[in-house]
Amino acid sequence: MSAVASIGVFDSGVGGLTVLRALHAQLPGVPLIYVADSAHAPYGDRSDAFILDRARHITRFLRDQGARLIVVACNTATAAAIATLRAEFDLPFVGIEPGVKPALARSRNQRVGVMATPATLRSAKFRALLQTHAGGITPVLQPCPGLAAAIERGELDDPALRQLLATVCAPLRAAGCDTVVLGCTHYPLVAQHIQAELGAHVHLLDTAEPVARQAARLWTHAVPAHTQPPLLYTNGDVDVLRRMADLCGLHHAQIHSLPPSAA
Repeated sequence: MSAVASIGVFDSGVGGLTVLRALHAQLPGVPLIYVADSAHAPYGDRSDAFILDRARHITRFLRDQGARLIVVACNTATAAAIATLRAEFDLPFVGIEPGVKPALARSRNQRVGVMATPATLRSAKFRALLQTHAGGITPVLQPCPGLAAAIERGELDDPALRQLLATVCAPLRAAGCDTVVLGCTHYPLVAQHIQAELGAHVHLLDTAEPVARQAARLWTHAVPAHTQPPLLYTNGDVDVLRRMADLCGLHHAQIHSLPPSAA
């Protein structure tokens, strides 16, 4: 293990950078190590067994790099793998799930939409979340097949991506939702386009900041005297990861290809 305690973060690709950004703001002196598993993105198209295998593999890599806390910055991976990771690794884990409870509390007309991958929406973890927090209200569940993959390619103004956003946002707009949960960490990267489709009056709810606050509550290690830039790894396109990191304000991040043994 590295002598410097760090927080490890992983996602199926670049989407978890939105969580990394919140962590960096919440814990500016804490070393951060990020893995974008872009070669296997999106997780929403994968089986639970495959996602769990990747989650174990990446967790071992992050642990060996010095991670003393792991943030699973992916709704699909949280649903599929976090319970097993907590059982198998002697590390604290922070997961992420669609913010149904705060969305219902904020909504004025009790019409809440949830944009997420099909895998997240059909997961037992998400269904339990609805049962716990939705009460008598039925949110509008909007599966977004292909959206995370389109964002992963990094061309955020691509006409095909804009058309896909128009398609998945139309039912939420028709239902009169005044609050919409961005239930995949990729989606905040195109929040501006989603806002344009839904209208300025609709509140978009991203759960990155609550995740960062939970990580801060669990973090018990010393902060190094010298600030270290986030260390980012990918088994995909390094240029895409750099572009998305810059978009998230992580301009000083060090970016590397994931070592073959970890890829």
